[in-house]
Amino acid sequence: MELQQLKYFQTIAKYENMTKASKLLLVSQPALSRTLRQLENELGVKLFDRSGRNIRLNKYGKVFFEKIHSALRSIEDGKRQITDMKEKEPQNIKLMVLSASGLIPDLLSSFREIYPKVGFSLFQNENEYGSDDCDFSILSSYSDILNKFSIPLRTEEIYLGVPNNHPLSCKKSINLIEAKDEAFISLKPNKALRRITDIFCEYSGFIPNIVFESDEPSMVRGLIKAGLGVAFVPSISWTKLIGPSISLIHIDMPKCERTIYLTWKEEKYLTKSDYLFKSFAEKYFREL
Repeated sequence: MELQQLKYFQTIAKYENMTKASKLLLVSQPALSRTLRQLENELGVKLFDRSGRNIRLNKYGKVFFEKIHSALRSIEDGKRQITDMKEKEPQNIKLMVLSASGLIPDLLSSFREIYPKVGFSLFQNENEYGSDDCDFSILSSYSDILNKFSIPLRTEEIYLGVPNNHPLSCKKSINLIEAKDEAFISLKPNKALRRITDIFCEYSGFIPNIVFESDEPSMVRGLIKAGLGVAFVPSISWTKLIGPSISLIHIDMPKCERTIYLTWKEEKYLTKSDYLFKSFAEKYFREL
């Protein structure tokens, strides 16, 4: 049983999709299928149930995946720890950014002014690169992967952003129900901020009329500016995206805010570079 076989199996099992695994691993599908067959022959069982082109982990595959995932992570941590002990060059940090992406460039720039030898690999889609494989994740409350190994970085208010010529723009604060008939501009449903703001609207007794959805906060800002609707705007993490042409209105009811967290896995070895970044991120967000 070879390490490469196990890594190939891990990726196939994670996505249960040979085409996607082939692209991520940069290996042809025939070669990937051949490696999987060799592994199954050695184990003496099939690891997947197959139906045409679809594959699903069976009971054997699920058990094997759980053990292999843990083992490969331990091997990777062992390599990181040995490299760290040799006290050579600082190690690269894998960072999953699921919230507050507008603040990350300045955070990393400020960090690298002090620690220029520390590099980063950034990911913004946990479906393409699992949060389990990252050293840290930056995410918000209501996230599916928030765990007890997390520290709150900052709690920020969420405003209602409207064009300056909008009838609501003259108000300093509103109850959210007052905006129930507005056209909303929103991030897409897979975004954490969207999940939070949908809860705010549900609590207020209405479903927002979403006329535009986007993956990018900058697009949301542009659509508000163009007078095409209103949107929820985090007060700190979107600060640099909001110009003078947009009015931010405090929401009295319900209390609209979110907390940004830095999270990591208990079992993952944290290098000296990891500890430096963890401490720096806490200080950076605290001083915003």
